[in-house]
Amino acid sequence: MNLRNLVLLCAAIPLGTAAVMPAMAADYPSKAIEFVVPSSPGGGTDVMTRTFTDVARKYIAQPLVVTNKPGASGSIGMSEVQRAAPDGYKVSVLISELAIIPHLGMTKLTTNDFIPIARINADPGTITVRADAPWNSIEAFLDHARKNPGEVKMGNAGSGTIWHLAAAAVEEKAGVRFNHIPFQGAAPSVMGLMGGHVDAIAVSPAEIGPFVASGKLKALVLMADQRLPGLYEKVPTFKERGVDLSVGTWRGLGVPTGTPPEVIKVLRDLTRKTVEDPAFKEAMAKNNLLLAYMEGEQFKPFMTAQSDYFKQLLTKVTIQK
Repeated sequence: MNLRNLVLLCAAIPLGTAAVMPAMAADYPSKAIEFVVPSSPGGGTDVMTRTFTDVARKYIAQPLVVTNKPGASGSIGMSEVQRAAPDGYKVSVLISELAIIPHLGMTKLTTNDFIPIARINADPGTITVRADAPWNSIEAFLDHARKNPGEVKMGNAGSGTIWHLAAAAVEEKAGVRFNHIPFQGAAPSVMGLMGGHVDAIAVSPAEIGPFVASGKLKALVLMADQRLPGLYEKVPTFKERGVDLSVGTWRGLGVPTGTPPEVIKVLRDLTRKTVEDPAFKEAMAKNNLLLAYMEGEQFKPFMTAQSDYFKQLLTKVTIQK
């Protein structure tokens, strides 16, 4: 092969490659789509995702598969999707830890590594104890913690997670010090509390809902701007009790950068139809998950703002990794 022919061949390769991608995108989806949950089964993120896919299946012909990849404050599952082919067949559930863990040096993964499909849910934190615990108010709980610094065992969903940071923020705002006990997810932390391995946990209302309803656990306070309806209508907020603290988690969907626009549109249309479905809204409410839909174009700057917020917050609290 002479030099001229070699040059012509090399020049033709990108054109052929480029021609394949739109064709593939136009056929999307032609096989199952995997939704990667970066946390353990049974927690709020897992419940939200399975609720979403259960309803979404009526709007798409291909199977929707949910896979749990917990660990490292969500970075294991999210990193797997970030490294995957940008073809829309592996979707990550994006969680609030994506805006936290880069600032802890736990990962190089950032909010810029994904194209957001949409935010689906946002929940405040709670401080929750067993029903037989001696504290019936957040004031009594914090007073005990002040008198016994470092002795109250506070469970969280893992080092560097949103609930670890939320508990640390309580320390900073209320002038207390906890003994932080990490678990491999929010659901395991609830089981730890039920089993008496910790004194309290910081989690969302979704994770504790069934146990609060059955009278086995009691939420002492919400880390929210206002009270929640239904099961938690009698639970006060920190702000009501004179503590200026509002911290919560959020959950959405994202795909790797480089995913074709045609694929993005399919996933965004699917998400919009699903969250507007009455069955989805009913299931979310039943599981104490707050619907907080946000389109992808708005979700991106929201995640950036969250990253900036947690970066500043981390200068004020102590997080032991």
